[in-house]
Amino acid sequence: MEEITLNIDREDRLDIFLADKLQFTRSHVKKIIEDGLVTVNDEIIKKGGFKIKDGTVSVIIEDPEVISADPEDIPIDIIYQDKDIAVINKQQGLVTHPCEGTKNGTLVNAIMFHIKDLSAINGVLRPGIVHRLDKDTSGLIVIAKNNEAHISLADQIQTKVCGRYYLALVAGNIKEDKGVIDLPIGRNKKDRKKMAVDADGRRAVTEYKVKERFGDYTLVEFKLRTGRTHQIRVHSSYKKHPIVGDKLYGGDDKFKLNGQLLHAYKLELIQPTTKEKMVFTCDLPDYFENVLEKLRKRNN
Repeated sequence: MEEITLNIDREDRLDIFLADKLQFTRSHVKKIIEDGLVTVNDEIIKKGGFKIKDGTVSVIIEDPEVISADPEDIPIDIIYQDKDIAVINKQQGLVTHPCEGTKNGTLVNAIMFHIKDLSAINGVLRPGIVHRLDKDTSGLIVIAKNNEAHISLADQIQTKVCGRYYLALVAGNIKEDKGVIDLPIGRNKKDRKKMAVDADGRRAVTEYKVKERFGDYTLVEFKLRTGRTHQIRVHSSYKKHPIVGDKLYGGDDKFKLNGQLLHAYKLELIQPTTKEKMVFTCDLPDYFENVLEKLRKRNN
């Protein structure tokens, strides 16, 4: 069992503060608060809506139970590893962590096999997981190998120190060369499997920059300022430029793909112990590059 302490740097609800600072799911935050594992200025608080203003929040991280996710020898591309972090180039089709309907065969099962130590902060089904990529989104994801690294990385994501960049092929010709999409995202009220732009949702901000134009398609670089579920996919679709291959949000499938052409190609972070700035990049997957080559040949 370990206790971690966070300085309160803003007025907020307790549950929102912890979800942002530790990159916890709201359900995980709700559970640890209700279990009496959170104190505000040395007072146990069991209500997520409790308003905090200053002082400290302490969270007890319980020792992991027998991990209910089992290690599996799934090949993964570990492009970097030290005592605090591992950076993985996740392949398309791999779910990040076990969830309803997917109990095994995930990135978590793979990293439990290939990596010895993982942080316990995000629970027994998400060891080491600080952020996630959708099943059919490929590219870079950073894993925390201890609780201190997890806290550092989560804070970097929340304070936007960590830079997360994506490349996507979207339908249509985006008029502007660059811009910012600032639209709130919440659960789709008609289809619970989807997210949607919703005035009642949480703020979501996505920067974009056009990299290459193909007439009826555009290659775009996206940078996340926030990290809402399906954020880039929802923002692109709302702007009438759905990501190619993204059937859930209206993307076409003319190229017979197995998922959306969305790839996390660059990751910037500060190494939790040495404080060194680190930048990682990875190439586009072959199936993505093949589509771009077809479009280039067609336009020549």
